[in-house]
Amino acid sequence: MFDNFLIVPKSLKNDYDKAGRAVGFRFQVRIADYRGCFLSLHNGYYINVDGVDYPRDKQTFEINGKAPRTYEELKSCCWEHWNYDDAGTVHVSKEGGLAPGRHKIGLQQSILAQYGYMPWDEEWLKNPPVPGSGAGAGKTETISQFDMELAEGGEA
Repeated sequence: MFDNFLIVPKSLKNDYDKAGRAVGFRFQVRIADYRGCFLSLHNGYYINVDGVDYPRDKQTFEINGKAPRTYEELKSCCWEHWNYDDAGTVHVSKEGGLAPGRHKIGLQQSILAQYGYMPWDEEWLKNPPVPGSGAGAGKTETISQFDMELAEGGEA
């Protein structure tokens, strides 16, 4: 539904450790569901930057003023909500971060259904689908493409 608006413009930045070394990159995202969702249903992203895939185990998610958390940690956040109007931040671990300049990003959000019941729901609670496979993509049926410039700055 809102696939082409998932990434907040001008939000692509590198992440740095306390020693000033780039340890990854980040960008802000919006939820593709007009109702928002409980964080326990947020299953991560398919992320491809410049032809390289960054699976869920390289990602953390930051929202509601809390430190970045893994999607495994978010599974237990059944009372914490991601509101429609709030931007979250996806952090991706990548030694050296991204090079300055433009980058092509392929993105698909995976939010599990929050209403109704489908036969696979119980299995997905135990073994969530891999983002990008099409299963569990919710309102983002396709992998959206973004052309973004790496912004100056970033934080330790």
